[in-house]
Amino acid sequence: MNNLFRGLIAGYGAKKLGGGCFSTILVFVIIWVVLGQCGATYPPADEPTPTVEAAPQAPASDATAQALVLP
Repeated sequence: MNNLFRGLIAGYGAKKLGGGCFSTILVFVIIWVVLGQCGATYPPADEPTPTVEAAPQAPASDATAQALVLP
C-alpha cells in the first residue's frame, strides 16, 4: 500500500479513535503497521521457495553390509 494513503488512513483513524496525545500516537502506529501488512507476501512472489533435496545414496556393497553385522 502506498505510504501516503497509509498515513492518511492511519491519521484519520487515530483522530477518531485516539482519546489523548499518547493514545492517538499509539493508535496511529498500530493502524500504520496493520495497513503495512495488507498485501504483503511471504516469501515474495517473484522468488521461488527454496527446497532441500536429499543427496542420492549409493547402494551398499556386500562387504559393507557384512562389516556392519556384529557376530
